[in-house]
Amino acid sequence: MLTTRQRLAAACLLVATALFMTACSSDVSSGSDSDNIEGADSGESNSASPSASAAAEKNAPAFDFPSDIKVTVERQPTGDATKDEILRDVAYASQAQLEAFTEGNGQTANMNRYFAANARTYWADRVTTLKKDGLTVTGDYRFFNFEVTDVTNDNAAVRYCEDQSKAYGKEIKTDKVLRTQPSDKDFILYTLQAAKDSAGDWQVTQQSWKKGDASCVRG
Repeated sequence: MLTTRQRLAAACLLVATALFMTACSSDVSSGSDSDNIEGADSGESNSASPSASAAAEKNAPAFDFPSDIKVTVERQPTGDATKDEILRDVAYASQAQLEAFTEGNGQTANMNRYFAANARTYWADRVTTLKKDGLTVTGDYRFFNFEVTDVTNDNAAVRYCEDQSKAYGKEIKTDKVLRTQPSDKDFILYTLQAAKDSAGDWQVTQQSWKKGDASCVRG
């Protein structure tokens, strides 16, 4: 049976391999500070005012988060209709990942809508593995600094940041929260590739990330 420390390290390794680093700080060894799924381009951005609620946007997905999860998405209009559509769907994708981990299901309708190719396969496997290890996630998640760094026809490169300083792993059976000390590694830079599908949605196809990137760290 895994010790508490081993379970925390497992949570940090699995959930941290992108969207959910469960506030993995330097007091727990959780592997490399960066990782990727087939890589992606990068750029630079500044966060802005929170985006409009999903319910106010046409054909928006509905997300079902448990009561112990809080999600904040900060996204501003760019003035370019195509870029705004891309950033909207990437923001939905970030929430779809979180929803999948809370449900322990990597094949939710939202995951299948906003992920494809290598990224969809990878995350479905990560969700299954985390659930098998008896772990889930809890706390506050903030997504910000969304930017499209390149658009070519129906393909785009995007980057954004996530603040997980108040997010943690949690044991499913006991509801025990695996708390860690906050650190710069709780701020994650994500870079990704997205492609437009036949339904008009932009899907994440490749993704990479780096913990503690200076462009994302907040005091």
